[in-house]
Parts: sequence; structure tokens; C-alpha cells
Amino acid sequence: MRLNLREVIENPGNSVDFSYQPDFSGLNFECVKSIEPSVSAKGRVYNSAGVMKLEGTLHVDMICICSRCLKEFTRSTDLPLNAILADEAIDEENPDIFLLDGDYIDLDEVVTTAFVLDVEQIYLCSEDCKGLCPKCGKNLNDGPCSCTADADPRLAVLGQLLENN
Repeated sequence: MRLNLREVIENPGNSVDFSYQPDFSGLNFECVKSIEPSVSAKGRVYNSAGVMKLEGTLHVDMICICSRCLKEFTRSTDLPLNAILADEAIDEENPDIFLLDGDYIDLDEVVTTAFVLDVEQIYLCSEDCKGLCPKCGKNLNDGPCSCTADADPRLAVLGQLLENN
């Protein structure tokens, strides 16, 4: 979504509000199965003494995959949106500075960047998730499996001594 900022650029102290639903359907992450269509971004762009600033929040509902047990679960998150808007590149290393396209800003770029930078590498269905059994693959959150524990190979000699008696 392109937001016209002409009134804000020319008049320090002015602001313009925005509210829209960004489309994240093209984003793919290993730990996120899908992003619900209820994504919403809202906030405002204002001119503070000649510096253009964007502030707001991004609400995202996701279906995540637990990194330990592979169970699907829903996660809602509210991310802060904070960006500086500039006519020319000031600091290309800073991910919080976005370039204006004439009198317009591409809100999709700002919102998508904020979301991508905030996505976690690991999502857990709960803090105490037990994961999967490495032998049979059973979800240990549902109860113990029937697998026997392997003996430490360094102690195999002791096991042979017990067998001889």
C-alpha cells in the first residue's frame, strides 16, 4: 500500500494515520505453517522538526509448528512499528530507515521488513515441551513411549560380566 505523505512532508507537525491489512501470503518460514488473513497494521506517520517518523503496531495471527514435537499451534503477536522515512539513503546499514518514493512511502515494505526481522527461528508449543522420542517418534507430551533406553557403550563390558553370572 502506498501512502501519500505530501501534507506531512511540507508541514512539520502534521501527521497522517493509516490502517490496512498487509498480504503476507508470499512469505515462507520453516517454523510458521501459515499466516492468518487477519493481519492488520495501523499507526501514523508524522513530521517532527523535519524528520519523518512512522509509528504503529502490527497484529499477526500465525499457525506455527513446534520445533520440538512438530505439533501445530496458534500464536498471536503484536509488533511495534518504528521507522524513519528519508528522501535519500542516510545509513544503508540501518533497517529502520526507509526511502520515500517522491511523496509516497510503501507501507508493505516497512511492515513486511518489521515482521521478517521479528520472526523467531524456533517456536515452542509450551515452555516445557518434551519433544519426540528419538527412536519411535512418539510425542512425549502425550505420555512416555515403550522404548528402552540404550546402555552406554562404554559400560558394555560391565553388562557382559553380569551375563556370565
